[in-house]
Amino acid sequence: MGYPEDLDHWRRAARIAAEARELGVSLVVPGAERRFVAEAIEDFIRTEGAQPAFPANLSRNDEAAHYTPGPEDVAAFRAGDLVKVDVGAHLDGAIADTAETVEVGGTHRLDNLVRAARDGLAAGIAAVRPGVRVNDVSRAIASAIHARGLKPIENLTGHSIERYLLHAGKAIPNVPGFSDATLAEGEVIAIEPFATNGAGSIGNGPFGNIQRFRADPGAKDPELARLFGRFRTLPFTARWIDRPEELEALRRARRTLQTYPVFVERGGGLVAQAEHTILVGPDRAEILSAAPPE
Repeated sequence: MGYPEDLDHWRRAARIAAEARELGVSLVVPGAERRFVAEAIEDFIRTEGAQPAFPANLSRNDEAAHYTPGPEDVAAFRAGDLVKVDVGAHLDGAIADTAETVEVGGTHRLDNLVRAARDGLAAGIAAVRPGVRVNDVSRAIASAIHARGLKPIENLTGHSIERYLLHAGKAIPNVPGFSDATLAEGEVIAIEPFATNGAGSIGNGPFGNIQRFRADPGAKDPELARLFGRFRTLPFTARWIDRPEELEALRRARRTLQTYPVFVERGGGLVAQAEHTILVGPDRAEILSAAPPE
């Protein structure tokens, strides 16, 4: 498929996402309001000249993904919460997706779980090269997590990324046996292991505060057309919409929208996540969303 023509955009978006992720990690402390942290992450991305590729996810404890605060959320983090700080940024559709897990208050009770996700990420990235079978990447991820006595979540996956497409069609499972695909030089992919001390799979919890357009709604409704021009098919949240006319248009267009449920660990286990966006280089992975230098 070749390298993206605007590779500099992808690298810059990933740098911004990495800095936003680190900001979020620093802000997740006991007593911090979830909405404040999410909006600080998103505002930073905009200040740096990019846009959020999706609402900042701040899923806690047995929530694996897709929790973002609603407009009226005033709840705060508590010591001992296990929080996944999952951040996306894009520049003209060039997307970076990255995550880290924080044990709020630094109690260190869950270090092994946090490290299992990080180990899975490192092992998966180390296995990447052109022509490698995705199944081999998945096996490396699962082996690293199992080595810490924990389980990878089998029904959450990494994914290929294309311009304005966060999940572009190729899955990178966290367990082997689910993919016959191979990786090609020039592909941009997200590797995102989830580790748990629970059942090892997730189910749908309550519908949350993240939506996206399934397709272009057309020009018939000007308010919807304006919103689609802003978000395309990338996820968004009502926190980003100020005009009552646009909120009403979204209520009218429920069939045009996908609303994401919060993903919850089926066994009630705690979940840790680690994620980088990488470029499949000529002989290894280039980590686009690596932590910025000190």
